[in-house]
Amino acid sequence: MIRYVNSSGWFVKVFLIAAVVSCSTIVIAAGPETKKESTAAATSPAAAPLKGAVARVNGVDIDALELRRAEKVLLRGQTVPADKQADLDKQAVDQLISAELLYQAAAKLEVKDLDKQIDAKMAQGKARFKDEQEFKKAIRDLDMDEKNLREYTRRDLLISNFIETTFVSKAAVTEAEARAFYDKNPEKFKRDETVKASHILIGVDAKASADDKKKAHEKAEKLHKELAAGADFAALAKVNSTCPSSQQGGDLGFFGKGQMVPPFEKAAFALKPGAISPVVETQFGYHIIKVTEKKAAGKADFKDVKTKIEEYLKGLKVNEALQKYLEEARKSAKIEILVK
Repeated sequence: MIRYVNSSGWFVKVFLIAAVVSCSTIVIAAGPETKKESTAAATSPAAAPLKGAVARVNGVDIDALELRRAEKVLLRGQTVPADKQADLDKQAVDQLISAELLYQAAAKLEVKDLDKQIDAKMAQGKARFKDEQEFKKAIRDLDMDEKNLREYTRRDLLISNFIETTFVSKAAVTEAEARAFYDKNPEKFKRDETVKASHILIGVDAKASADDKKKAHEKAEKLHKELAAGADFAALAKVNSTCPSSQQGGDLGFFGKGQMVPPFEKAAFALKPGAISPVVETQFGYHIIKVTEKKAAGKADFKDVKTKIEEYLKGLKVNEALQKYLEEARKSAKIEILVK
């Protein structure tokens, strides 16, 4: 496996600053699987809730409610000891100030069709939830309603546009820089053994009756005999496989160890290129696997990771430029911190 920072890691880091202006990003991205993390109390039960303004940036108040939302985002469901609350307050206020500075600059730039973009992002967010009730509960967990969420989404889009226009569009990485990073960091580009395989799945529910399982197994065995007699694997997969990969003739592409269920993985990695497995049973049903290519463990080729390295290095440049911008913006801004 290639071990390097995800190419979008810089974007996540940038929006740790903007996240407190963009609860919409956090809530919507969470979806039904992870949103529960935000439901735990952000502070120790012994901590007295702050009220009123906690900071002021160029005359604009940052309210304690925004601080509580920010801390819920930062903690992601964890609690903080009472003696650490002041440190958390300081960290969150600092990010709120940075977010407000970004927003004040971003608001000066025109964004075309902003309302349409807001509508689209709100709709995209709602679609990640099972239903309207679940969506509303998720935003209530951050002490918000849909009107609040729309405003945070608007601010988020403005900041995104500002960062893209001011920093991302101006950051460039040369091939020489990417090559130098590749050569200096060989440990980041280790590649585990991988195989490229196709399969035919005769799906059957794990709770199916013994008779249904028997019928599925018999069908898989019949197809296996056809393959042994010279039938085309991809053609049989398209007609018989219940896996979505059937549309590609059963092709699953390359995968490494740990990505497939154990019985499937064991069978696939034991095959030589061109070989076809016996019928393999998993919780999904019965598989016939064909390995078409293998890649030994080693270092990934530069050409295969060049684009991701360039994106990663570009992210570093954007981060650096953004931090310098915020440092300068703080010098010229009137900033009052009202929380101890």
